[in-house]
Amino acid sequence: MSGILYGVGVGPGDPRLITYLAADTIRSCPVIAVPAETKEQAVSYRIASGLITDLDKKQCLTFSIPMTKDKGLLETAYRNAADQVEEQLKAGRDVACLTLGDPTVYSTYIYLHRLIRDRGYRTEIISGVPSFCAVSARLGDSLADRSQQLHIIPSAYGVEDALKLPGTKVLMKAGSKMAAVKEALERECVSGGMVENCGMENESIFQGVQEIPDKAGYYSLIVIKEQK
Repeated sequence: MSGILYGVGVGPGDPRLITYLAADTIRSCPVIAVPAETKEQAVSYRIASGLITDLDKKQCLTFSIPMTKDKGLLETAYRNAADQVEEQLKAGRDVACLTLGDPTVYSTYIYLHRLIRDRGYRTEIISGVPSFCAVSARLGDSLADRSQQLHIIPSAYGVEDALKLPGTKVLMKAGSKMAAVKEALERECVSGGMVENCGMENESIFQGVQEIPDKAGYYSLIVIKEQK
């Protein structure tokens, strides 16, 4: 019988936010996979190792996905990753692919999930705490109340039009475009806050737009609240 591919969300950073189901799934799988050149470079692996004992004793597949919008390069990288996973599944071994936050929100994992599913194998998604929920909690407020809308925006693709939307705006992975993002926020005179590296040892919290630095790490998330 073929193995199963599990996409396991390990939450935003604090290992204590890993769910029981995610932990049980990781423990039960003989093989894990991470989207990095080495497991030591994978943030998701470091998070999981903070809770799962003997994680380093499991076989670990690594696959590097280039930071590019070139569809050809990305398709090749994902096919190579799928080939590695399929080899394990054919041998009857279950594979837990570790991913930050939740696998259904701008996740590297989901492309692998679709390829493996289309090849005829069983796939399952194990939900994790989404980064924007953890960030909102760290900022000490809700994401949306009553009839307010909630918009999740990938910052790498521009935020100008999105800032005009009603309700709360969550700007995901803003760090790579921080200078342009901050300029747009100041131009629109919006209010909000940011958390960099939420739940990690080097976490930083910024309670206002003016506090947000011009440069920030990749795992930076901004919450813009609708002004009342």
